[in-house]
Amino acid sequence: MKHPLRLLSLALAAAGALVVMGAASAHGDVVPQPVDTGNLKKLGATWLDSNPYRGNADAIHIGKAAFAQNCARCHGIDAVSGGIAPDLRKLPLQDEGDPIFQERIRHGSVRNGVTYMPSFEGVLSQEAAWAIRSWIETVHMD
Repeated sequence: MKHPLRLLSLALAAAGALVVMGAASAHGDVVPQPVDTGNLKKLGATWLDSNPYRGNADAIHIGKAAFAQNCARCHGIDAVSGGIAPDLRKLPLQDEGDPIFQERIRHGSVRNGVTYMPSFEGVLSQEAAWAIRSWIETVHMD
């Protein structure tokens, strides 16, 4: 029979390994990634009502990368939702969907005290947010 302290040591090591593996595979608290919007026209502090970058190739390119870094973990790779969060490909196009997008990205979504989406206002710039919206419109589906 093995020594009780040796068994305890092995059990603790195994438990520790499981915790590390679980943390590596779980979403957990993830730090938002910075978005380089240096090539885009600056928009200022006051949020615009509609997307000024719609159809802008630079914004779409920036938005795709920004989405992958900051949104895909919940909304899915290439915006194909796995059911964790809404499928953003179905967000209405153009000015019709802009207020919905702006509300969620700025203020997030909290229901019954549970945060379903964090607020990104002050985390992502207006330029980064509208770049993401520009890309989302390129993968739209009805």
